[in-house]
Amino acid sequence: MSLHIHVSFRLYCMSTREVTLEGHDSTQFEMMDEMCLLVDSEDRIIGSKSKLACHRNEGFRHRAFSVLIFDSEGRLLVQKRSSEKITFPGVWANSCCSHPLDLESEKNGPEGAINAARRKLWQELGVPQNESDLWTFHHIGKMEYSCRWNEEWIEREIDHIMVVQADATTDHNLNEISEVLWADPNEVKRMMDGQGNWQDQVIAPWFRLIWENYIIPNDGDFTSMTSKINDVITYCGEVGMDGRPVNPGQTLLDALSGHREKVEGEIMASLSKMKQENLHGAMTHLFKGGGKRLRAILPRLVGEAVGGANDGHYTLGASIEIIHNFTLIHDDIIDQDPIRRGLDAVHVEYDDATAINAGDAMLAVGFEILAESEDVPDELLGHLIRSIGEMVRKVAEGQQEDIEFETRDEVTEEDYIAMIAGKTSAMFETCARTGAILAGANDEEVANMAQWGLNLGLCFQLMDDLIDITGDTETLGKPAGSDVVQGKRTLIAIHALQSDSDLTNFNRVFGSGQCSEESLSRAVSELESSGSVEYAKKRAMYHHSLAHECLDRLEDSPALSVLRELTDFQLIRIS
Repeated sequence: MSLHIHVSFRLYCMSTREVTLEGHDSTQFEMMDEMCLLVDSEDRIIGSKSKLACHRNEGFRHRAFSVLIFDSEGRLLVQKRSSEKITFPGVWANSCCSHPLDLESEKNGPEGAINAARRKLWQELGVPQNESDLWTFHHIGKMEYSCRWNEEWIEREIDHIMVVQADATTDHNLNEISEVLWADPNEVKRMMDGQGNWQDQVIAPWFRLIWENYIIPNDGDFTSMTSKINDVITYCGEVGMDGRPVNPGQTLLDALSGHREKVEGEIMASLSKMKQENLHGAMTHLFKGGGKRLRAILPRLVGEAVGGANDGHYTLGASIEIIHNFTLIHDDIIDQDPIRRGLDAVHVEYDDATAINAGDAMLAVGFEILAESEDVPDELLGHLIRSIGEMVRKVAEGQQEDIEFETRDEVTEEDYIAMIAGKTSAMFETCARTGAILAGANDEEVANMAQWGLNLGLCFQLMDDLIDITGDTETLGKPAGSDVVQGKRTLIAIHALQSDSDLTNFNRVFGSGQCSEESLSRAVSELESSGSVEYAKKRAMYHHSLAHECLDRLEDSPALSVLRELTDFQLIRIS
């Protein structure tokens, strides 16, 4: 089935630049003319381009599929890609992986991906289609990632993940695959860890991502994997060959860095209004702990994305950031958390009375500087103050609900989402809404950005809940596992409390006020094995998807790219 003829070919890519591909197999080269499906961030088809264009230079986001074939003994069929392959030659990958093409039979989401899989199973593994037609393909999810093979070639795709249970007989095409192997879960783990005979072998990055996101969470069990079928996209960002993120959030961080000095100046100048030395120290204390100043800069980023940023956005951001820090001071008093951003909490560094007074003063300053700004038009001031006032009210309501959750007999998932929509999301929503208002956006644009901010905030809080139990104190800047020990009704805890699983250690630790690291570790393990951690992560991904839908309504721009990366970064934070 292989020609093994090496020649030079010339063709024109989408940039009209002549590309010379020397030394590549003719069959592989011809397949570079196949038309892949271009998709947006939500996997909606937006066009098509050649396989060459999709994989060369910066590439284009396109649809792909990955099939995992398990036999009746639970072994996974793995393949080594042929050295003739133009992209990712000689790497070990899952059973079958390729792309749906611009064919009517392969366009319809999971069904189209399955049709494409049957075509490639015959082409690569020699599985007749009349045999694969009898197989049951389980579509278990989608993931987006990008990875560079070298400076010229890249993979950038939304990959449909499918699993099949079949004792397949293969006759692999040597032009596509050099080796195949049935590997049990322990062997696959050795492969991923580079142990034994796998020490010098290269593993495909998408296979590593599938292993980490779909196989490990289900302990390699076929039944478990197929019981959690969903259409949610797991966003993995840009990864290296080892499957690890490459500079996650760098564009976002660069954007924040570009605005931070300006907004920091606004914040510190505003707080200098307080002349009482001790109170001024308490008000500025948390700002000494660093931080990205995300909420302070977010109105500016939104303003840029809707096309009307100005210096007033820095004052607006400073106002919201100061008010945000006021809520943190009071929150730490309520929860009696001793650490914030790696520093003693304000109530620890000073005392409860001073901390409360400092928070009250910061609330006043936040509104004062906005009213005084020459860069905020008078006709917009009322809208901005009303929005920020509503934010403070929602945050207070959410905080009170959070307090009362600790003594309620039952807290539902809906109760929790409504609570964090106030306590956390209201601030992101307000940053986005006011940033759009100050930029002169119309009512429809303002509502859309507010919806984006709401879902961004929900995703942010759900990821924070996950990080609380999976992080460490040094990284978090506050005690790790404090939510579990304090009996916080997070979505993770709510799911666990409603679970039929044996959660002896979790029930012992939850709300205990204190426990050993060992006891907490056992409790966290139970939360992971019960599916509670995974459930919360999927809910975070849901709101992440809704946030991207809002951004899809904006025109492409560098500013929009920053907002997209901010949205994606919420999921990356936990890795």
